[in-house]
Amino acid sequence: MSDDFARVDFLQIARYFLSKLKGQWKTMFKRIGLLVLANLAIFLMLSVVLTVVQMVFGVNFGTMSGKSLNIGTLFIFSMVIGFTGSFISLLMSKQMAKMTMGLQMIDTNNPQPGLEAYLVDVIARQSAKAGIPMPEVGIYDGEPNAFATGPSASHALVAVSTGLLQIMNRDEVEAVLGHELSHVKNGDMVTQTLLQGVLNTFVVFASRLVGWVVDRQILRNEDDAPGMGYYVTSIVLDIALGFLAGMVVAAFSRYREFHADAGSARIMGSEQPMINALRRLGGVEANELPGSVKGFGISGGIGSLFATHPSIEDRIAALENHRY
Repeated sequence: MSDDFARVDFLQIARYFLSKLKGQWKTMFKRIGLLVLANLAIFLMLSVVLTVVQMVFGVNFGTMSGKSLNIGTLFIFSMVIGFTGSFISLLMSKQMAKMTMGLQMIDTNNPQPGLEAYLVDVIARQSAKAGIPMPEVGIYDGEPNAFATGPSASHALVAVSTGLLQIMNRDEVEAVLGHELSHVKNGDMVTQTLLQGVLNTFVVFASRLVGWVVDRQILRNEDDAPGMGYYVTSIVLDIALGFLAGMVVAAFSRYREFHADAGSARIMGSEQPMINALRRLGGVEANELPGSVKGFGISGGIGSLFATHPSIEDRIAALENHRY
């Protein structure tokens, strides 16, 4: 009998882990598929924009890397590449978050009694106090975290995880929601998009300018078409400057977090609820959010130049010493 029970227990455990693994693989493939579709949409939009610019304004992008460099054409090309992808990502951010995070959306006009009604009431009060429209509200299964996203304050989304709701008391949950609504009020999503667009433009422009100099002035390529020096240099600088641009975006993200913490303190009327929430988060390890909303969560990776959030200790110190 004991062998039979052991066999049953093993089968039950195996089925449990297989079901969990199946769910994880399904989620992973779903996110990969959405990522591919998003990048395809960006590629198609880039093609359309470049074609329209070329036809309407008579810009010949072939002069970017020929024997004589046309700086104006290169700059226009760099701006199209730099900003188009950033703005498409911003416009798609809310829908991508809903699909990748598996959000359970709440009907803010008719929430279910209990948790849904509580969240809608809190966010409605805080939105009114912050002077912004009521955002969409969602809940998702996951480790303690929350995020805000959307193309504008009037089309925003605030979501909170079940893990966060389970470990925090009401004051702490409301402080976190105030933090996310402060991101919306401060226009952080749009500001980061503009910053990313400017940095993308710089990366594309600088890498191709240096690539042209290496190809034409150093390697003395006299052909009409760009040579290997242009392509190799441009690719290497795209990667190197892309890393530097990522550091700048991450630094801005960390700066924004201090101001969102301060915004939460103003909404709550005290720094203490946000401090308590951060201390609570300091005792757990929050999972990384997807890239589309990574910079707008309550917690994230720390300890590197690419961290989107300051350390919990630095954020608490800033609140306690009013350094924001």
